This record gives sequence, structure tokens and C-alpha cells, in this order.
Amino acid sequence: MRVLQLDVKEMDYELIEPELKVYEKSDEKRVNVKNAVVMLTSIEKGDTAGTAKKAVDEAVAFAAKQKVPNLVLYPFAHLSDDLESPAKAMELFAGMVKEAERSGLKAIHAPFGWNKAWNISIKGHPLAEQSRKYVEGAQEQRHERPKRHDVDLSIVRKSDWSGLPAADHRTIGEQNSLYSFQEVSPAMVYWHPNGWIVYKELVRFIREIEDKYDYEEISTPAIANVALWHVSGHIDHYKENMFAFESGSDTFGLKPMNCPSTMLIYKSRKWSYRELPFRTAIFDKLYRKEVSGALSGLFRVQELTQDDGHIFVAENQLGSELALLLKFVKEVYDTFGLRFTAKLSTMPEDHMGDKAFWDKATAVLEEALKVNKLAYEVKEGEGAFYGPKIDFDVFDSVGRAWQCATIQLDYQLPLKFELSYTGEDGKQYMPVVIHRAVLGSLERFVAVMTEHFQGKFPTWLAPSQVRVVSISEQAADYAEKVYRELRKYGMRARLDVSDKTLDYKIRDAQMQRVPYILVVGKKEMENGTVAVRSRNGTQKYGVKVDEFAGTVLKEIAERSLKLSY
Repeated sequence: MRVLQLDVKEMDYELIEPELKVYEKSDEKRVNVKNAVVMLTSIEKGDTAGTAKKAVDEAVAFAAKQKVPNLVLYPFAHLSDDLESPAKAMELFAGMVKEAERSGLKAIHAPFGWNKAWNISIKGHPLAEQSRKYVEGAQEQRHERPKRHDVDLSIVRKSDWSGLPAADHRTIGEQNSLYSFQEVSPAMVYWHPNGWIVYKELVRFIREIEDKYDYEEISTPAIANVALWHVSGHIDHYKENMFAFESGSDTFGLKPMNCPSTMLIYKSRKWSYRELPFRTAIFDKLYRKEVSGALSGLFRVQELTQDDGHIFVAENQLGSELALLLKFVKEVYDTFGLRFTAKLSTMPEDHMGDKAFWDKATAVLEEALKVNKLAYEVKEGEGAFYGPKIDFDVFDSVGRAWQCATIQLDYQLPLKFELSYTGEDGKQYMPVVIHRAVLGSLERFVAVMTEHFQGKFPTWLAPSQVRVVSISEQAADYAEKVYRELRKYGMRARLDVSDKTLDYKIRDAQMQRVPYILVVGKKEMENGTVAVRSRNGTQKYGVKVDEFAGTVLKEIAERSLKLSY
């Protein structure tokens, strides 16, 4: 069974005419539904009622997590070329409808066997979920330990991203060998050399700003006894999103957030008011169990890294510290040319701690927004379970909004971990903790930037900044000399002295979205120059290598969004 699961704002379809001899009769010729999970479904040979139930159960779980009230089952034969017979498929589809109706959601099903006209408005990213295959019992089979000669190599393969739009980050990632997903590690990223460069440059960028604002970087173990999560409250409010396992008589969990372990670092010694604010930064891997319907390339993964930070402050330092954070956010997003808006998210229904603390924290955040003249909207009930927050939506090059940065104010964890510092009067006081991430999930931000720039990253972020290509074999040695010189300058240069045609070499560099192509032939070799071709189509001849390097290195150092040539 193949299912393409979509989280939609609105869907409407209209029955045109039956296209099969076997079809389901329906009196409703036109249907409109808002806020729904849609299951575009191809029923394949060998599918069973168990297969159908598994697919519906996953969709129902996703809908419940996203608080979506409607589930649309939609027969969609185009996902497979191994379809079951119409009669058998209609029987299984009817069973799926019954399963959906038993779930408590409002189940809408498009009748089987019809030619339909349809229109869908999808939330957020164009695809909320890629196509995936369901096989009854597949999960149980994967837990078996087969003999070496019985290993099923069908699961040791790359996820299939075929059929996605050309502008999708997964398509661009595959074209430019940035990253891939493998079925043996569901929703976890395999970073290729090119993608890892982009990732590292983003981390380097954030670290530079953190150093300017006096952050101290830390790291903590990925695994902790669940006792830690009981203290922090994650067991009560976040258990369903945690990976847990038994070891001996104890239960351990992979950390979904850095906050609890950061509290332990603070708690490891005594603190004075003179040492606050204590600003920590951390780039550890996090692990969050997600229902499959929430997964979508780099946008939501189960292993992720945040440019995470926790700031321990005295209460009277909150105003000045929040002002610095808002400045931090603006500095980062200005670098990428991103517009952004702010949202103030208040106490959710599932929260911990007294309302008085929540009211105080919310008022502090709102005052910071007003004092710093930042427009915002209020999102009732959308705060974290431990505190209210300011979330930031950034707008990409085609106007789509992505939630990235967050600033969260927390009185709850300091209370639960019994954190304290010595005040000026010698008494003990509880610090307040500000949680913050500016890029947010680095995986998600790479996806946003990939689509924002359409893979044409600014030179400072580009995996390959310069491609040196030779016109002929005669110029190969000179091309290599130019390449070596650029490498000495610290530029990410690559060399192409293959026997392919010049047009092919240039076209290949353009397909890889390289900012600069340096073409060298007999004339350049004689004059000690290069011909510069930029990604935006401009050309300049007779450029000295040191002149080119100096200009582009300045562009890189300034993290400019524009090419210099």
C-alpha cells in the first residue's frame, strides 16, 4: 500500500464521471473540507486488512497529535504501478473507511472508481509527508535478527524522493549531493560532504555571534536515567516524544531537549549574583520520536541539532537580557536577508506550575516586545509546557513563513531543580532561565535556506565557492597552479582538468550552483590571469588571481548575499 499523507488547510473535490466498471456510488458530487489529514492511497497487490488498518492508525495518530478533526481517505492510483484488482481494492478501501470512522475523527471518503477534479491547500511546506509503503507486519520483521545470508537488503536503501517539485529542498539536496535519508535510520540525516559544509558554516556563524555576546559553550551526554526527566517534568508532558530503553534494572532516555542536563551543570556549584547572567550555548544532538505523518525531509526529523542556549539571570536582569536577545535575532536574520515577525505564545492547557508564575513570565515577555518596538501577535495556549515564549516566523524568497527562532521564559525548571544564587545581601535567590534558539533546528534551517536560495547559496555558505576549469590539456598545469593558490587563500575551490568539453565543464559547475567559475586557457596562462564567470551570468577577463581572491575573500568575510563579479 502506498500512501501520500498531507496536512491540509482545505480540500475540495468534485466527481466528474466513473472511470472504472467497479465503482462506489455516491450522491455527494462535490465536497469541501477544512483542516484535515488527507490520505492519498494506492492499494497494491498483496495488501491485507492488516495493512489497511496500520495505515489508518498512523494517520489517526498524526491527526490527534496535530489536533486535526477531519480525516479524508482518497483513492489515488497514481502512486503505484502494482495495483490490486478494482474489486479487491474497493473492499479494502471500504475497510479503511470503517477503521477511520471508529477513530472518533470525522471521516470523509472520496468514492472509489471515479474521475475527480480536486484542489488542495496544504499547510506550511508543499508536502507534509513523502510517499511511503505499508506492509503488514513489517515492523515486527525488522526486529528479527536474520542469519547473514537472509539479510533483507530491501531496507538498506535511500529514501525515494522522485516526483517531488524541482524547488523542493530534497530535490536540490539530491542534485547537489547535500544530504540523503536512508530507510535504516528513519527521519535521520546522512550529511554528504557538500551539505556538511553548509551545516558547519551555519554553526561557525552562530558561534561567532555567541562569542561576541559572552556565551560559554557546553556539552552533555545524549543518554540519561529517566529520573532526570521525572524531575524536569518531561515524563509527564513529553513522554510520547521520547526514545526510552531498558538497561539492567534502569530505564534510560535519549535526550529530546538540552534543558534538564544544562540545569545540572548550573547546579554543580555555588553561584553569586556577580556571575549572572550565565549564558550557555550547546550544539548536542537531540532525539525526538515523531509520528510518521509529521516527518518531511529536513523540516522535521527524529535526530536534530539546535543552536540551543540557556541563560541564567537574576529577575532584575530580564529586561536587559531580553533586549540583547532580540538584537541577536535581528542580527542573524539580517545576515540572510530574511524578514520576520514575532508571536507571543501563552500558557497551554497541558502545562506545569502555578498560573501566577505564568502570568508574570508572560508580562515580562510582552513588555520586552513593547519596549523594543517589535510588532507581535498573541497565540493563546501555544507556549511550551514550562513557560511562555516569543516565536519568530521568517519569510523566504517566495513569501512562505517558517517558524525558526524562539525565546522562552522559565520559572518552572529552576524551581524543580532547586537552583539558587547568593544575592548582594547574602541570601539565596532563585534564578530565572531563558531558553533560546535562533536558527532553531539546524536541519530545518538548512532546508529553509536551500529553498530560499534555491540551492544558490551565498559564497560564504556555498559548499564549493570556486571551480577552476581548463580549456585544453595544454592549460591543465596552469589551472592546477591557480587552484592551489586559491586553496592557500582558504577558499573552497575545486579543479576540473578533465578531457570533457569546456561547455560541459561550465554546465556541470552551473548545475552544482557554484558561485564562480574560473576559466583558463593559453591566453590566461601567458598573462598569468583568469577569466571569471559568475553564477549570475556576468563575465570578466584578464583578472589577476590575487585580485580575484582579495575581492571574493572580502565578500566571504562580510557574509554578503551578493556576488562581487
